[in-house]
Amino acid sequence: MTRNGPLAITFNGLFVAFMLAPLVVVIWMSFTPENLLVLPTTSLSLRWFYAILDNQQFINALGMSIMLGLIAATGAILLAVPAALALSRYRFPGRDGLVAFFLSPLIIPHVVLGVAFLRFFTQVGVSGSFIALIGSHILIIFPYGLRLVLASLTTADPAIERAAVSLGATNWTMFRRILLPMIIPGVAGGWMISFIQSFDEVTMTVFVATPSSMTLPVRMYHYIEESIDPLVASVSTVVIFGTFLLMFIVDRVYGLDRTLVGPGK
Repeated sequence: MTRNGPLAITFNGLFVAFMLAPLVVVIWMSFTPENLLVLPTTSLSLRWFYAILDNQQFINALGMSIMLGLIAATGAILLAVPAALALSRYRFPGRDGLVAFFLSPLIIPHVVLGVAFLRFFTQVGVSGSFIALIGSHILIIFPYGLRLVLASLTTADPAIERAAVSLGATNWTMFRRILLPMIIPGVAGGWMISFIQSFDEVTMTVFVATPSSMTLPVRMYHYIEESIDPLVASVSTVVIFGTFLLMFIVDRVYGLDRTLVGPGK
């Protein structure tokens, strides 16, 4: 086993500090007793966390984001699993082009997608509806679920599936009792990443959401246009710790290494 030298350790430490510094500053500012976004220097306070409970708009937006994320992530995974099965188990003309098409939302700017969705949903008469939000979010988070399910399928031995079918199992039985348990970490990881991406999405959602269907990131975006108090920092802190809690639960249940990377061979 090779050891990292002082230069590598220093570089890694600086990189981690660079990544964590913004989160630390936001969390620290959320405990300020002042009326402005400043770092607390004399005392800490939960004032702005209690203020969240008094702001019904943020509470409604949080509920909207959670419900939208749950539905969109579930819908994306339900589409990603059969798509990944077809792409990994079959070879057909246009397969590579289809893969590129499925992954294209990763490279198209979300501003462009937002304008396109706004135009399309206005034409079909569902602009600003919850259905429009679900459809647009499923499209942009679908590639994340697809990539993780595909990664899990590459580690699943097709010979096991053929053996089950040769012993009399139907395709559905083989999938439910053999293939799905093997790829469930990837499915769980894809669902988790899809949920987080849906929950955090703001650029595209600004074009699709309305005051009656506003998600939490969009509400925070509009709030900081009008106010500079630390309420938005306290909401951000709640979201940060909620994300850490979700990742901790997944790590305890499946393991983040198996969920996000896949089982080692």
